[in-house]
Amino acid sequence: MSVSPHAPPLAQASRSWRAALRRVVAGVLVPMGGLLGSSPALAQVAPAESASLSGLVSELLQRQTQAQALNPAPQTPSGNPVKSPRVEVVLGELDPRLKLAPCQKVNAYVPQGMKLWGKTRVGLRCEQGPVRWNVFWPVTVKVWGAALVVTAAVEPGQELGPQDVKLAEVDLAESTSPAVLTLPEALGRLSQRRLQAGQSLRQADLRARRWFSAGDPVRLHVTGSGFMAASEGVALAHGDEGRCARVRTSQGKVVCAQPVADGMAELTL
Repeated sequence: MSVSPHAPPLAQASRSWRAALRRVVAGVLVPMGGLLGSSPALAQVAPAESASLSGLVSELLQRQTQAQALNPAPQTPSGNPVKSPRVEVVLGELDPRLKLAPCQKVNAYVPQGMKLWGKTRVGLRCEQGPVRWNVFWPVTVKVWGAALVVTAAVEPGQELGPQDVKLAEVDLAESTSPAVLTLPEALGRLSQRRLQAGQSLRQADLRARRWFSAGDPVRLHVTGSGFMAASEGVALAHGDEGRCARVRTSQGKVVCAQPVADGMAELTL
């Protein structure tokens, strides 16, 4: 984790992570006057107290960032972890119009439901002072890893081939849509929209594969507790990747199965 584009890989050592994190936190909370506004009382916080607050926030950020953003590491749709991601933190700024009252005890926290991933924020709450206040510090957490980028402009509806994409380092947390990490996830897929050269390829940029259409014969692989079986059926709806498709079995029963390949669907009982 770092605050510059040259952050060391996480795989180097946990010491690099902790040292970089301490530098980030020091930039956030020391001096206190720069963080919490122009209040003279806050600007005069004793160095020992500032160090104590800095250590408190350092512990919170380390725990939350590792647990929420890096543990487990980013994964492919098939569950394979992204190798050696590196993390970069970019700190935003508090609204300069804020005028915060003096505070003897400030607590830093991650708001409920927030993750330290992409554009997010850290809360700062006054818990002991004449006026209780609560503000949010904007933070951008970038997670750099290998994923596919577009090599040339791609038009809507265009089928992607090996010449259209390549692996490069991208910010995996830049978009809410997961990055496409491997060639098999992209090849043969149709583009949902126009893509620019150098653009990170995301799942939302690709149309779902249609493995069969309504009326097509379908091979069913049925699995249950301690057994596997094969069956035949007819699709009552299009078999789009990631969506349940209704299939009428040879016994006349209608089931909802997951399309997985050309003319094939899986059913778990």
